[in-house]
Amino acid sequence: MYSLKEHKERREQFYKRMEGFWPDLYNVEYALFDYYALTKDEAAAILNVTNRIGHIYRKTARLLRKLPDETLQLLGFRTEAVPYLRLSVLPQETVIARADLAYIGGEFRLIELNADTPTFIRETFDINERVAREFRTQSPNTGAAARLALALKSAIEQSFCALRGNRKPYVVFTSHEDHIEDKETVRYLQRLSGMEAAYVPLHQLRLIAEDIRLNDGSILKRGLYDHEGKRIDVLYRQTYPLEHLLDDRAPDGEKVGQLLLQLWKEREVALINPPSAFLLQSKAVQALIWNLHEEENSFFTEEEHSWISQHFLPTYLDEEYFLAKKQTYVQKPAFGREGDTVVIKNEEGTPIVADSQQTYVNETPVYQQYVSLPEAVVKTVKGYENVKLLHTCFLINGKAMGIGLRAGGIITNNLSYYLPVMIEKG
Repeated sequence: MYSLKEHKERREQFYKRMEGFWPDLYNVEYALFDYYALTKDEAAAILNVTNRIGHIYRKTARLLRKLPDETLQLLGFRTEAVPYLRLSVLPQETVIARADLAYIGGEFRLIELNADTPTFIRETFDINERVAREFRTQSPNTGAAARLALALKSAIEQSFCALRGNRKPYVVFTSHEDHIEDKETVRYLQRLSGMEAAYVPLHQLRLIAEDIRLNDGSILKRGLYDHEGKRIDVLYRQTYPLEHLLDDRAPDGEKVGQLLLQLWKEREVALINPPSAFLLQSKAVQALIWNLHEEENSFFTEEEHSWISQHFLPTYLDEEYFLAKKQTYVQKPAFGREGDTVVIKNEEGTPIVADSQQTYVNETPVYQQYVSLPEAVVKTVKGYENVKLLHTCFLINGKAMGIGLRAGGIITNNLSYYLPVMIEKG
């Protein structure tokens, strides 16, 4: 064992070598210089469960596209988004998605699926491998970064082909420039793709709504442009949620976010993740899946019903079930991130724990059975700390890979730690 002082020094020296990484966020420790060991069977189970979850969601997407507008609105989708939800341009609904899992009674169960704008990517596919080398251990994600790179390249090429492009595409990766986690996650994906691409912050993008005839007689085509006036073919928006895009307006009040979606619909620009990923983002989709399972609907096969029973949690659009059963439950917004606006309620419906941030109070609420996450002791710069573990696993072009761990309190939020994960020796 070594002292806390030595631990701080080793952590600082290690993460100093990670260019463009954020070991501290909001002036507090984020990335732990420690790791948690899974057995090989546990790692295999996480991948298997995530593949099954991905299968259920992909099948459900086909049903969602057939639902009337009013039903989609009940699932939390705004009226402005509905015209874009039924379109599919890629073989997979989402390029990068992340499942958040709870380990309960020897089984991994889905807390939620972030299908549209998951982060925690560089931690899982890059930093985890470096921690493994530092501690001379085995990572469960060996080789996953190379597979992610192939998926990124494929998605970009397929998206450009959907525009009927037969030349070299101009690809731009974008994010808010002033948020280090968002910016460096996107820059990592840009490098990993291996493609010739640019990084342009969101505020420097420009939309042209109609063709413009210039003084020299040439035509400036409607579309999306960068700050130098170059027309963009593929926009990679990994960390910018589509529901935020719907509200984007220019200084003159023009609804530029909705204009961008219209340009995508008319195949003037490609978006990744595509809007089809947003179709699966609503946590109310989990309620729909659970409802179909509870009524033993023939939409799912017998095997698929067994997967839902085994790997999903009871989830509803009202809280009556939990009040009648006298069970503790979680209220969360249909569209929300990092634990924001999550409330845990007791069997009488009284809040007992609530996240300090309440940004999404106007979103459609979803109610889910509360489960207690497993606990572990980790070493921080302040000493040993007891934490709760949230297991995560990515779906890359529909295939499970990239296992991670968040460590924090009863609600996993943006102040929870990143805990590297390894395979148990022997």
